[in-house]
Amino acid sequence: MIIPEINPQHAEIIPVQRRRLNTRSGFIAVKPNCSIQSYVPAISALMDLKPTRVIVSTYQAISGAGKTFERWPEMVDNVIPYIGGEEEKSEQEPLKIWGHIENDQIVPAAAPIISAHCIRVAASDGHLATCWMSLDKQVSKEEIIARWQAYEGLPQKEHLPSAPMPFMQYFEDPSRPQTRLDRDFERGMGISLGRLRGDSLFDWRFVGLSHNTLRGAAGGGVLSAEFLCHAGYIPFK
Repeated sequence: MIIPEINPQHAEIIPVQRRRLNTRSGFIAVKPNCSIQSYVPAISALMDLKPTRVIVSTYQAISGAGKTFERWPEMVDNVIPYIGGEEEKSEQEPLKIWGHIENDQIVPAAAPIISAHCIRVAASDGHLATCWMSLDKQVSKEEIIARWQAYEGLPQKEHLPSAPMPFMQYFEDPSRPQTRLDRDFERGMGISLGRLRGDSLFDWRFVGLSHNTLRGAAGGGVLSAEFLCHAGYIPFK
């Protein structure tokens, strides 16, 4: 399970997988669930500050269910406070991505502990998340924003064709990011962040936004394939 900007090193498990499957060329690599794209990159830029606890609520567009308003008129002017299986994925998949390879296995990270609430909202595309986090190390608001804006993964450094440049943007305007206005940032492959501020229970809270059918689905799959080609796991023909 790979987000090329965050855990490209997990591709090193492919030779182990090939031995297990008894194949010389094929392998299985997946992209994570679209619901985590709006907050996992932001937290990934702060992992050396040791995040300990995360609460996230995702507000997910109807295209994530493969629907349009024409095909799902019940969603017009509506919110559904349950999406089957999403909360489990939102809590478990980030730990796999932040994990490490040990004894030919990917061992999930032990922290941060994540609690998620996933809600379906009346938006056509774009998953928005409100996120709270506690960090073991102190940091200023300015440093967090600077880290987000400067963050580069392998796709940016190697200028892969589908890589967003930059990966993340931050809005000072407290009314942004907005789903309709900002989901297409960097051709729908970038992450938009805003409303970073302190919190009375956690250290920080912020809002994140990603395009679920581009960064979260097809585009994320294409970027992963570009990375795997670049790393030599998919041969050029």
